[in-house]
Amino acid sequence: MKLTKLSLIAAMLIGSSAFAIENTKVSGDVKLFYGTMDSDTGTYLGNKTSLFDAEGAYGNIAVDLELTTDLTKGVSAGAKGTYITTLGLENNLVDNTWSNSHGITSNTSSSFGNPPTTGLQLDDAFYLGELWIAGTAFDTTLKVGRQALDTPLAFTETWGIDQNTFEAVVLINQSIPDTTLVATYVGKSNGSADDLATLALDGSNNYVSGSLNNISGAQAGVVAQDGKFNTFGTDGVYVVGAINNSFKPLTVQAWYYSLQQMAEAVWVQADLNMEGILAGVQYTEVDVDKLFSGVDEDEAYAAMLGYEMKDVATFKVAYSSVDDRGTIGVGNVATGSRTGTGNSNQSKLYTEMWWAYGNVSATGADSYSFTAEGTAAGVNLLLGYYYADIDPTGTANDAETTEIALVASKSFGPLDTSLALIHNEFDDNSVGGVDEDVNTLQVYLTYNF
Repeated sequence: MKLTKLSLIAAMLIGSSAFAIENTKVSGDVKLFYGTMDSDTGTYLGNKTSLFDAEGAYGNIAVDLELTTDLTKGVSAGAKGTYITTLGLENNLVDNTWSNSHGITSNTSSSFGNPPTTGLQLDDAFYLGELWIAGTAFDTTLKVGRQALDTPLAFTETWGIDQNTFEAVVLINQSIPDTTLVATYVGKSNGSADDLATLALDGSNNYVSGSLNNISGAQAGVVAQDGKFNTFGTDGVYVVGAINNSFKPLTVQAWYYSLQQMAEAVWVQADLNMEGILAGVQYTEVDVDKLFSGVDEDEAYAAMLGYEMKDVATFKVAYSSVDDRGTIGVGNVATGSRTGTGNSNQSKLYTEMWWAYGNVSATGADSYSFTAEGTAAGVNLLLGYYYADIDPTGTANDAETTEIALVASKSFGPLDTSLALIHNEFDDNSVGGVDEDVNTLQVYLTYNF
């Protein structure tokens, strides 16, 4: 299921010092994810469907294989390969995929794709998403290579069947008590925002080459075609951050990003967890004047209040607001388009929806959410209500999105299972806009080894 909570630098530290000398570990998982949707107008899906139509269904199988080992005292290394396939079922049981990493090629005998596509073949994908070496000495860890990152504006999204990663150098220091300092240079990313595959058509308007990005063929696409790593932004990105919890119930963090020729950004956040009382505030500003001369920066703030009843349930209410004069929103820059509003990349805002990403983080979005999580009869349950009103200045893109999600999860030994029921209402208030209700059923099966 989707993970939206900020885990600070846990993803960057995995494997850096967690294994004993001469310890080698092989692990991985096999995933089967399936989803199906119905639509009352067909605007969102391209045509009207029911939950039992292949046109509204999407699915994938993925295999992850991970190796971690200690090379010597204080030095470790790791690699992770991912294989993505549909087993050819995109021509029969489903019409879409989860993953964006599939390649597409011309094949006159294949029926994958929607008009104007004819004769399109979906290809399996295999890539090395992680390949790193890390060393720890005194209070400092250096990790170099392909790796997962977890920073507020550039991070690895873990909700899909595969995960985007980065080619980066990460330096982490903990010499100051209760403080973690992070300095990072990210040179490349295999996120879908950096996908370089371009669309090509023949004389009959049939696809010759391109990516699922070009034809909106993936419902949960965060990885570039074939997992290819391309330049992150225009010249790479520098990131520095500090996390402090000197006062134990309170964690405060601050991040600065330099996207060099593109933008500068800051993110500040404080989270309190004291005797079951939860509270948090977020502020971010993304200035893209270097990329779009003369435009306003994106600013956003969010607040969250909650209460955790131990061994019973956790309740949260949150509100966020993104300035209506910005350009790209405040979502993950590694997986979303860098222009327009309502992009499908995830964000770290407290109000982030369970499924319809790109709404609460869009320019001009005012959003709120109510969630309740608990356990009943050994089943983990989540009920969430989310709403975003998107009204950017100077455009006709006024829209509203409502989401209600009910998710049930349970593990049976090494098998993790989840069932999600999602209702979305997309209200397009622009001139000529069409409203649409979409119901979604999703099944997640993950076998860990």
